[in-house]
Amino acid sequence: MGSKQDVEAGSKAKYGAYDDVLVEPERELLLPTESYSPTTSTISTPRYSLVHLVYAFVGGAALCIGARFLLDVSGIAGPPPLGNDVRVQAPPYVGSSEVHQFPPVAPTNAFPDLFPTSVGYPGATPTGAEPGLIATAPYLPLHTGAAQLVAPPKIYEHIHSTHGDDVKEEEEESPEHYISDRPFNLFRSWGNLSPWYSVPRGAFGINNTAEPPAGCVVTGLHLLHRHGARYPTAWANYGGPAKFAARLHESASQWEATGKLAFLNEWTYKLGEEVLTPFGRQQLFDLGVSMRLKYGFLLKNFTETNTIPVFRTESQDRMLASALNFAIGFFGYPFEGQYQQSITIEADGFNNTFAPYETCPNARAPSKSNRSLPYVKEWVSHFLAEARERLSRAMIGKDGLQGEFDWTGEEVYEMMQMCAYETVALGYSKFCDLFTEEEWEGFNYSLDLTFWYDSAFGSPVARVQGVGYLQELVARLTHTPIATHNSSTNATLHTPETFPLDHALYVDATHEVVVLNVITALNLSTLAASGPLPADHIPEDRSFRSADLAPFATNVQFQLLSCASTPEPQIRIIINDGVVPLHGIRTCPYDDNGICPLPAFIEAQQETIRGTDWAWGCHGDWEVPPGSAWNSTTGDAPQA
Repeated sequence: MGSKQDVEAGSKAKYGAYDDVLVEPERELLLPTESYSPTTSTISTPRYSLVHLVYAFVGGAALCIGARFLLDVSGIAGPPPLGNDVRVQAPPYVGSSEVHQFPPVAPTNAFPDLFPTSVGYPGATPTGAEPGLIATAPYLPLHTGAAQLVAPPKIYEHIHSTHGDDVKEEEEESPEHYISDRPFNLFRSWGNLSPWYSVPRGAFGINNTAEPPAGCVVTGLHLLHRHGARYPTAWANYGGPAKFAARLHESASQWEATGKLAFLNEWTYKLGEEVLTPFGRQQLFDLGVSMRLKYGFLLKNFTETNTIPVFRTESQDRMLASALNFAIGFFGYPFEGQYQQSITIEADGFNNTFAPYETCPNARAPSKSNRSLPYVKEWVSHFLAEARERLSRAMIGKDGLQGEFDWTGEEVYEMMQMCAYETVALGYSKFCDLFTEEEWEGFNYSLDLTFWYDSAFGSPVARVQGVGYLQELVARLTHTPIATHNSSTNATLHTPETFPLDHALYVDATHEVVVLNVITALNLSTLAASGPLPADHIPEDRSFRSADLAPFATNVQFQLLSCASTPEPQIRIIINDGVVPLHGIRTCPYDDNGICPLPAFIEAQQETIRGTDWAWGCHGDWEVPPGSAWNSTTGDAPQA
C-alpha cells in the first residue's frame, strides 16, 4: 500500500465539488438538477403503501444484522488477506523521538525578584521528638507497591494471541513451564529495572524481619542506596529501547502493525537518557521519609555533639538528584544547615568508591566485565521463541503479507525493556501486556544472568571493585582512617571534615552495579549458594535475584546493635527490608536473627581487604574464557 490517502483530498478527487461534472451519487439525489423548476413543479401522489414501508424496514434491519455478523466473523479471523498489488506502511514519524523541552530557556514571565521563596512570618515552629519506628513499633511498614504506576489490566499466564482475543491454556501446565515460587507481580519482574520493594520474609534465608531482635537496640546506621528510576542509559550490552525505536523509524515504509501491536502505527519514542524520571524522584523522597521515620532518633547523637551529618554521592546528574531528593524526604525543605552533601566526581581517572570502574581498566574490558552476553543471548533464544513468532505474525510487511516483517529475538527483548522504562518514566506502557507471566519471569531471569556474570559473584572484577567501599566501611566501624589508599578510595576526600569516622548515621548513594560489587566483596555467600546460573532454564529456589538485590532505589542497611545478652556490639545487614544471613562470612556464626558480633565481622572484612589485589584485579594481564569454561562464585579474578 502506498502512502496513506489524505481523506479530504481523496474525497474531492473522487467525487468532485458541487460544480464539478462528476457528482457523488448520494449528493446527486439531494441537490437540484437542471431540469428542476419551481414553476413546473407538481404535487405527486404517494407511490408506497404502509405495507411497503413495513417490509422495507424489516429488510433493512435484517441487512444490518447480517453485515454486523460478517464484520464480527472477519474480526475473529484476523485481518483480511491483502492482494499482491497492495503495499502498507506506517506513518514516517513512527519511532521518532518526541521531546518536550521544559522549562523554557528564557520564559517571558519569569520575575524571580517578585516571587521570593521566603517572606518571613513563618508562624510557630516548635519541633517535636524524633521518630524511631525501628525502636518503638511492634512491626515495620513494608514497601509493597509502586505508587503512581499503572499496570495492564491483565497479564495472561501462558499464551495469548496477537489480536486481543486472549486465550489462557486450557490444558494442565506441562513440565516445560517454569513454576514460580512467588505470586506474579509485573513490577517485580524487571530485574534491576524494578521499583524497589520489601522482599518477602525469608527471601534471603533468614525468617525474620528488620526490627531488632528482642533485647537489642539500634545504635547506628550505615545506609548504602541506589539512585531512583531513570531513563535508559546511552549504552547497553544487549538490547536497548533507543535501538528498537530507531529500527521502527528507519523501516516505517516497510510494515504496518495489527492486533495488539497496532499501537505501533502511531507510536513515538518518548524517553530521555539517564536522568531521573518523576517517579524516580518520588522513590528517593519516599526513601528519605521512610529512613527518617525509622532512624530519626539517631540524630540526637548529632545534637549532643553539636555536629551535623555528612551524606555522600557523586557527580552524575541522577546520582546528585537522588541524594538531594532523599535529603528533602529525610530533612524536609529547606535542608540547608541540617546536613552536608559530599559530591565526589565520576569521571575517567578520578578515584571514587561509588564508580570504581573509572580507575579499573579490566572493569571496562568486555571479555572480563561483560561475561553475561552469551548467557543472555542463549536464554533469550529459549524464553522468547514463542513471543517472537507470535509478535511477528502481527506485522504486515511491505508487500502486504502477514509475518513478512520478522522481529529478531533482541528486538522482542527490547519491547520488554520498553515496557519497564516507559512505565517508570511515563506511568504506563502498552508494551507490557504483549507478554505472558511466564515470559516476564524469563525477562526477570535474563537480568539475573546479566548481573551475576557482570557485577556480582560470577564476575572476575566484582570483588576488586567493591573492596574500596569495604575499606571505607571498616574505617567507619573502627573509627580509624584508612592507612593506605591502594584501591578506588580517594585520599583527597578522606579528611575529618569530608569523611568523618565518629557519626551514628551515614548515607551513601551509588549505582546498582556498585551495590552488587559491595555485596560480593562482603562475602555474603549465602546469596550465591545456588551457584552459577544456567542459560537454558531457571533453576528452582535460586538464591540470587537482581530484582531483590538491585532494583531502582535499592537500599542496604548496616544496623549497629547493642544487645543485653552480650557485651560486644553486633551488626546486621538488611537489604530491601530482608535480613541477610551473615554466617557465610568466615568469622560469623549462624544466627536466627542474622546478627554477627561486630569484632568478628570487622576481622573477616579486614581479611578480605588484605587478600584483594587491586593492581592484579584491575591492571593485571589475565583473561577468562567466555561462557561456562570459567566460573566463579566469589567474584575474584583468576590468580596468577
